[in-house]
Amino acid sequence: MNQHTEPNASDFKGQRGLQRIINAAGYSKDGLLAAYRHEAAFRQLVLLHGILLSVICFADFDAAIAMMLIGASFLSLITELFNTAIEATIDYISLEKHPLAKRAKDVGSAAQMLALILTAVLWLIALCSY
Repeated sequence: MNQHTEPNASDFKGQRGLQRIINAAGYSKDGLLAAYRHEAAFRQLVLLHGILLSVICFADFDAAIAMMLIGASFLSLITELFNTAIEATIDYISLEKHPLAKRAKDVGSAAQMLALILTAVLWLIALCSY
C-alpha cells in the first residue's frame, strides 16, 4: 500500500482471480450451512420451496411460468438470507432492546413477508391459468 493513498477494502482482500472465486464459493457454502443450522425460518423456507420446486418439475407449466415461479422461490430464500444477516448483525452489536434495532429487524421481516406474498400471488396466477 502506498503511503500517500488512503487504504480501501480491496487492500485487505486476500486473493485474486480463480482463488478468490474458490474462496467466495466456500464462504457462500458456509453462509448457507449457517443459515440452515441456526435459523428455523430458513429451514422451513427450504422445505416449502423444495416442495414448490418439485411441483414445478411435475406440472406442465409453460417455460416462462416455471421460470417465474422458480425466480420467486429463490427471491424468497435470498430475502431470508438477508433478513438473517440483518438479525445476526443487530444481535452482534447489542442484545439490548433499541427502537432502531427493532425497526431494522421488522423491516427485514417485512421484506420476507412481501417475498412470500409475491410467491403466493404468482402461484395462484399460475395455477388459475393452468
